[in-house]
Amino acid sequence: MAPDAPLVQVGKADVTAEDVLAVARGNARVEIGPDALAEMAGARARIDALAAEPRPVYGVSTGFGALAVRHISPELRAQLQRSLVRSHAAGMGPVVEREVVRALVFLRMKTLASGRTGVRPLVAETMAALLNAGITPAVREFGSLGCSGDLAPLSHCALVLMGEGTAFGPDGVEKDAAELLAAAGIEPVELLEKEGLALINGTDGMLGMLVMAIADLQKLFTTADITAAMSLEALLGTDKVLAPELHAPIRPHPGQALSAANMLAVLKGSGLTGHHQDDAPRVQDAYSIRCAPQVAGAGRDTVAHARTVAERELAASVDNPVVLPDGRVESNGNFHGAPVAYVLDFLAIAAADLGSISERRTDRLLDKARSHGLPAFLADDPGVDSGLMIAQYTQAALVSENKRLAVPASVDSIPSSAMQEDHVSMGWSAARKLRQAVANLTRVLAVELVAAGRALEIRAEGGSGPIAPATAAAIAAAREAGVGGPGRDRFLSPDLEAAAALVASGALVTAVERVTGPLG
Repeated sequence: MAPDAPLVQVGKADVTAEDVLAVARGNARVEIGPDALAEMAGARARIDALAAEPRPVYGVSTGFGALAVRHISPELRAQLQRSLVRSHAAGMGPVVEREVVRALVFLRMKTLASGRTGVRPLVAETMAALLNAGITPAVREFGSLGCSGDLAPLSHCALVLMGEGTAFGPDGVEKDAAELLAAAGIEPVELLEKEGLALINGTDGMLGMLVMAIADLQKLFTTADITAAMSLEALLGTDKVLAPELHAPIRPHPGQALSAANMLAVLKGSGLTGHHQDDAPRVQDAYSIRCAPQVAGAGRDTVAHARTVAERELAASVDNPVVLPDGRVESNGNFHGAPVAYVLDFLAIAAADLGSISERRTDRLLDKARSHGLPAFLADDPGVDSGLMIAQYTQAALVSENKRLAVPASVDSIPSSAMQEDHVSMGWSAARKLRQAVANLTRVLAVELVAAGRALEIRAEGGSGPIAPATAAAIAAAREAGVGGPGRDRFLSPDLEAAAALVASGALVTAVERVTGPLG
């Protein structure tokens, strides 16, 4: 990790979503504060005292899960922790993305630093060293049921702390963990009582993916306001439905008012809006145009609710058993991922619906019977050229997949561990499918951007009137990014990929905000 990388210090107090993003995506360095180190040392003293007692204490001197009935003698306890991690590192499938694993390690380290888990400061400090060295454990796609923590993913991370398994170095090459730790000057950790369990018993994977999805969706909902405004303008619609008095005062959903205000700001100065009574009179625009703030606004409010849940979980210290401030060590069920799983599924629904309404606007732009004077499929010479016909097919395929991904994972449960863990959250699965849904939504909005931009340029070339300065800025950003304008048919996939990259990076929103000022 570069010595000039930003620093995130983890103390007893809560970390923020911005901290998670800085570490996961921004490669920020991590440091554990002295208050957290002191708290951890005090909690560890309590665990050491319990370990010395003759009575069995769950997680300290017993087996785990359905095997918790066995009292483990002191000479076998280090072996117990090693065996726990090795046996639970049973994931399969493709390797999980680097940013997800960095979030996973950071969030588990954050919980250890709270002093509620009873591990030694050395364990958390080694996790920080791992992050700072750019070493990323090889975590596999399948293995978590979202209950008793993200067991398999966290176990693959714990295995690397022990100097076992495989990981990716700063160069992105997968190697034996022992080799990578040695190269970075990191000593493998010999786990003591309670420490193996504490390393794997959290909701950190699903939470990290939730935090990143919220950040991505906030950007995409603003993008959707921009593309919806561009489509409204290209279809000669009316912006009167966006007036502030039609939103918060009579239907006080904050997200709806915000989306309407964003669209109105983007359309300011347009010479195309309000022509719905001209050559082909219509009293009202179609729902996909007129109700854009209502749909995007509902999604915004869903994201706001998810953010509240994420903030609560970021403030949590999830482990079982947990060391309480008064020194008691108590079993609990806080590792159950239901609170996180529900909002992950809720966000997938919002993402699917936002993509669905975007696709309907795109289809309207391409349909000569409904586009109010635009050429069929926005083609240069319809019949010879197909224009954006198949771009809409691609968009429709993505929308259809997102509808399937919107089926909740959290309504499922499959019993495990000899019926000891007989109800699970499936939160990890909810998070994995949400990541795909967000990626799909990015592409869906990119197709609308390409179509609306081309339609507006056709309008401008035909002398229909000046387009809004903000939408002109969006088109200019697309052209600069490599998205071509109207013209004869060409290899279209690179244009669509360039548009998707523009949307994903946030550069489209930035370009528009240079004209409008900050959008909500």
